[in-house]
Amino acid sequence: MPIRSFRFWPLLLLLGACARTPRPSAGPANKYADATIRQIGTAQDERNTAAILPFLTNANAIYRREAALALASVQAPAAVPGLLPLLRDPEPSVRRAAAYALGQTGDSTAVDSLRVRVLKENDDQVRRYVHEALGRTVTRHSLPELWRVETLTDTARAAALAWGLSRAALRGFTSPESIRRTVLVLNSPKLPTRGRLAAVTGLSRTRGLDADLARLAETTLLRVAVKDRSYAVRAAAAATLGKLAALAPATPASPPLTATATTAPAPATRKVTTGPAAVLARLATKDPDYRVRLSAIRALPFGLETYAASRKAVFYALSHDRAPVALTAAEWLLAHARGESGASLAALADGNKQASVRVRAALLRAAVRHASPAARPSLVETIEKRYPTAPTVYEKGFLLEALSEDPTAFDFVRTEAFAAGQSPVVAGYALAALLTMRREADFPVARQADFAAAMRQALAGGDVAQLGIAAEALADAKLYPETQAADVAALRQAQAKLQLPREIEAWQGIQQALDKLEKAPKPTPTPLARAQQHPIDWAVVQGVPLGQQVRLRTSKGIILLELKPNEAPGAVASFVTLINQRFYDKLYFHRVVPNFVAQGGDPRGDGNGSVPYNLRSEFGDLRYEEGSVGLASAGKDTESCQFFITHTATPHLDGRYPIFAQVVGGMDVVHKLEIGDQILSVELVPVL
Repeated sequence: MPIRSFRFWPLLLLLGACARTPRPSAGPANKYADATIRQIGTAQDERNTAAILPFLTNANAIYRREAALALASVQAPAAVPGLLPLLRDPEPSVRRAAAYALGQTGDSTAVDSLRVRVLKENDDQVRRYVHEALGRTVTRHSLPELWRVETLTDTARAAALAWGLSRAALRGFTSPESIRRTVLVLNSPKLPTRGRLAAVTGLSRTRGLDADLARLAETTLLRVAVKDRSYAVRAAAAATLGKLAALAPATPASPPLTATATTAPAPATRKVTTGPAAVLARLATKDPDYRVRLSAIRALPFGLETYAASRKAVFYALSHDRAPVALTAAEWLLAHARGESGASLAALADGNKQASVRVRAALLRAAVRHASPAARPSLVETIEKRYPTAPTVYEKGFLLEALSEDPTAFDFVRTEAFAAGQSPVVAGYALAALLTMRREADFPVARQADFAAAMRQALAGGDVAQLGIAAEALADAKLYPETQAADVAALRQAQAKLQLPREIEAWQGIQQALDKLEKAPKPTPTPLARAQQHPIDWAVVQGVPLGQQVRLRTSKGIILLELKPNEAPGAVASFVTLINQRFYDKLYFHRVVPNFVAQGGDPRGDGNGSVPYNLRSEFGDLRYEEGSVGLASAGKDTESCQFFITHTATPHLDGRYPIFAQVVGGMDVVHKLEIGDQILSVELVPVL
């Protein structure tokens, strides 16, 4: 796929300006019709904390709320003293916004004030925000502040605590007591779906406490995984059970904790037939929602005692399930196959003609990895012969990934990495395959110099995808115990040629390598684009009414999005302007992670493309649910044109990636999207 040139970008901007505003409509105006709110929005975009702070004490509660929400995106610790008094504001919406902003800022100096507010807050929704903010600001030492107040007899308080515990767990702060408290909350009667999801998500993010997790949570998780009415809760429970299934079968389990069972009863012996492994195998084949089946397959154990049952579920998914689940099954075999021959795995790839090309390529990769040394050459030859007939650059990329499993394919893959006129998609896959080969224990010593030469060639070539891969390789001490001064100089020369802010991700990759090689005491800051380089176009924002929809036509069907100008004015303005320039037409979905996201909108088609400007991150008061549309980024304030759509609730993305739209139609199409599916056109839907 050819690189889209940006030489004519100024002309495109000029032409697009003539038609950049959506068609006037009778739809309700967004909040930026108010000049004062636009003023606050501009200060937010400019990261001008000093200009926002005076609005926190404005007589108008609307402006106090808007200032707090603006500071949630700025995330400046200097704003914390001004936000804390708003936790006592007479208006609930202001208290809620202040709590949200404090959580987004994440400053631990807010913990005491938030703890006091949890005790005194009477509004259920505001209390949930305060508890969530507490989870985002506690330290490991202050973690117990989350449960200072008994909540088990109050459903709303229990749900609030669930969110606080979950947010702390997402930051890596857990303990045996936090696990116990989370399980008690999860067993609370009538706990709402979002509260249950928060609790199970928190348990899934527990690290280093698997024995405590098994002792305190296993019985509850087994029940939730099978019986909960929410697919998202069942899927999260399945992922958590994977931790427990990997433990020794004799690990004791406990009856479920309840409000009256505050200490763990005597251990009970786990029944293998009803334990985590058995439940996961059942979920992997029988749950009505594909996302639960997918999560269960990922979590299936692969030890000697459990492999046979797991294998049965995996092979069932390969033959009887939809593409995302089949892909997950193929990837499970790639990672965990025991005793499978390369020929049998290759036969799976060739025998299932209904499977997607990505599934078949993953099976071929598994075949090469697990084949005997004698069988490998014929498998590699088969893939190399199939490669020229692959109809798309993405299928070629999948086959190159398969070849990465055998160093004998080095020359073939290197040729594709640097072929004249090569698609950037294929070039990136090829160089990544070379790096995968080099990291294999059996990579020939005699070819290490050839690998080093390929990485230097990539640095000299200047392709942004290849630059990042080469930089990663050169900074790997296992591959280069003593990196040469010439390589460091080559990294700097390559970095100096990059165009900022458009190629910021490649710049970051090289700089991370340089920091590592030169043993920098702390990471070098990213040179972020300032608002003055691409300010929010308020004329465009004001032309987007609430409820404005976008019709996204894809090769799999139509998806309808509803824009969120109130929460993400800069992102919406950029998206609308690009739509009117037909920027997205004929681009591709280049990244699809089953049960996570489908991502597209890259002019290169490989995830490394951009436009000549970056946006400032807008963290509006929204949460990632099924069908949320966010902007991809390489860190705060680096968003551009790439967007993604979530397959499910993804709480770990909340407040980290801006949400600027929501799917309101065609979610079934989103679930069918695969890498290489095309965006045929994107257009605004007239609001009547």
